[in-house]
Amino acid sequence: MRGVLTVSTVNVNGLRAAVKKGFVEWLATTKADVVACQEVRAEAAQLPASVVEPEGWFAAHAASAAKGRSGVSLYSRVEPDEVRTGFGEPEFEDSGRYLEMHLPGVVVASLYLPSGDVGTPRQEEKERFMAAFLPYLVELRAKSAAAGREVVVVGDWNIAYDTVDLKNWRGNQKNSGFLPEERAWLGRVHEAGYADVQRRLDPAGPGPYTWWSYRGKAFDNDAGWRIDCQLATPGLAEKVTSVVVERAASYDLRWSDHAPVTASYDVPFPR
Repeated sequence: MRGVLTVSTVNVNGLRAAVKKGFVEWLATTKADVVACQEVRAEAAQLPASVVEPEGWFAAHAASAAKGRSGVSLYSRVEPDEVRTGFGEPEFEDSGRYLEMHLPGVVVASLYLPSGDVGTPRQEEKERFMAAFLPYLVELRAKSAAAGREVVVVGDWNIAYDTVDLKNWRGNQKNSGFLPEERAWLGRVHEAGYADVQRRLDPAGPGPYTWWSYRGKAFDNDAGWRIDCQLATPGLAEKVTSVVVERAASYDLRWSDHAPVTASYDVPFPR
């Protein structure tokens, strides 16, 4: 039986903590064919079997060499033909920020782009990552097309592209995540053939936001950022049928400060 492809992405904000708050239950009930996680912040040996190798899933994990930081994972209901960690840039090969699976007709990648902090080495790291990552995205699209695959890069991009992508855009114009040069870079990703599928279906916004600070009443007031996105190559992007931000019903039901973003694509995929 073949059906549509459904992909879900979520920054778990520490998988060990998320497991205690409801991640395992969410994974057991999701309809997604592929699930991408970011900010896992743990090695496989530190995690329960229920998330390292969940029943019914093929799992891959890329931990950071810096313990307790970053980390990305991918879960697929279909066995991948290939799994790749990193994108060939030595500085970031073991940073736990990029992982991809080559699946029937599609490459799905989990991305955790550095968050940055203006005027600090963290922002410089973010800029180096972006500079190296864009050429790889161009190369990935070309190679995947030659192999008969579309591409979708999902995850925490840590950049809000436009004013409709964060509540307090006026107050964040000089902050990392909404800097003009970061937004321009994300524009170049779009120009390279990676469409933001949320904006294909909802071009006007505002939101829907995917991250809310734990501080104050950000979640209750929906004062968030839309930084968790699915960017797909044209042949896949034009087949998107739905994108849902799985926002918790209330503050106390959250198992991360991010919400899962789940998209369905009307393309054949094994069941």
